[in-house]
Amino acid sequence: MGTKILLIEDDPTFAKIVTTFLTKKGYLINSASNLKAGEQLLQSEKFDLLLLDYRLPDGIGLELIAKMGTKFPVLPIVIITSFDDVRTAVKSIQSGAFEYIIKPINPDELLLVIESALDKKEPDKKQEQKPKTAQQFIKGESDVAKKLYEYVDLVAPTEMSVMIIGESGTGKEHIARSIHNQSRRSTGPFIAVDCGVLSKELAASELFGHAKGAFTGALQEKVGVMEKANGGTLFLDEIGNLGYDVQVKLLRTLQERTIEPVGSGKSIPIDIRLISATNENLLQEIGSGNFREDIYHRINEFKIQMPALRERGVDLELFIRYFVEQANQELDRSVKRLSPEIIQVFKKYDWPGNLRELRNVIKRSVLLSKNDEIGIELLPEEMISRARTSNPNDLKLVQETNERELILNALVQTRYNKTKAAQLLNIDRKTLYSKMEKYQLE
Repeated sequence: MGTKILLIEDDPTFAKIVTTFLTKKGYLINSASNLKAGEQLLQSEKFDLLLLDYRLPDGIGLELIAKMGTKFPVLPIVIITSFDDVRTAVKSIQSGAFEYIIKPINPDELLLVIESALDKKEPDKKQEQKPKTAQQFIKGESDVAKKLYEYVDLVAPTEMSVMIIGESGTGKEHIARSIHNQSRRSTGPFIAVDCGVLSKELAASELFGHAKGAFTGALQEKVGVMEKANGGTLFLDEIGNLGYDVQVKLLRTLQERTIEPVGSGKSIPIDIRLISATNENLLQEIGSGNFREDIYHRINEFKIQMPALRERGVDLELFIRYFVEQANQELDRSVKRLSPEIIQVFKKYDWPGNLRELRNVIKRSVLLSKNDEIGIELLPEEMISRARTSNPNDLKLVQETNERELILNALVQTRYNKTKAAQLLNIDRKTLYSKMEKYQLE
């Protein structure tokens, strides 16, 4: 049997082109034109990979990804999207998708992404085949990068719980690993969990484990990630997605340093350091009752704000060189430079997907390049247009700076009484919490 791919795409012409191309490459393709039909096929047949259009007649791809988390946890998903949906495509990766690919699709790029996604199912094989880069990461030379790593160096040797805040694709897990590697726990395990893909039904089991027979389908005892991280560091990405009941159990675990697997009735002592991350406004979630304030303060002993790529100035060109080198090694190419026109576009573009998007754009360009220089013709036209119309002297920046000053002054005047500060600013407390989180005011 060949590799089976399910394509969920509502454009019949595009679906036919992709199906014909992949069939010629030896893949077995089934297709559906909407989420409902695609879900039915997933329930009735076994597939090795899912190609999923982001926008479909009966909903968006995220809805299906959310349903698939527990039923098909190892099925790699590739999102097909338009350029205007890059921000939501990045969100899809947070929700469990392996990668996204932008229309119009280049055949070589499609094959590359499919092969990479299929390799994900065989992590040991992938690790053996993956070429080693001369440099595993770069810190950057911008002021914000220096400040970021000063914070890492400061907090790493301690046992403080760390909260990492930042947009998708800014490298939150890398910073968490850096803290672990520089800590006294560096010889212990580092376990990373994406809370965004944990279903509400099984989140407690994944984190704390369960006893045999604890619930329907619990055919054997399961060790949770907290126990696996014993003696090391547990990184909970997108912690704001945890349900309220799981938050209660997590708080008890952090207070008592013990876990109780679901259905076991026994306590197991654990010794972990918790690092959390989110791109949500947790203060706003507290205000709306979705996140507990007591656990927020427990996991937020030290906060690190991840800078967006557009804020990193001189680091952009460092990352460009790094990703070109990385793509050359992975794709067996020899690109030496980007054209000056591309560099100018990159400097003006706002990078909603941050480092992840930059890496993908460069990897695609290296793949398509016919010589040792990447020309501007390899970039999506929409990206070029958006960069040309961007305004580096955006009035919004000035407005936000003034707003931060006003809020800070109000907090100082009221001695950080948030109710009085909100009244002084003529806004509600929920809005104040939101803006305090945005401007890092506590």
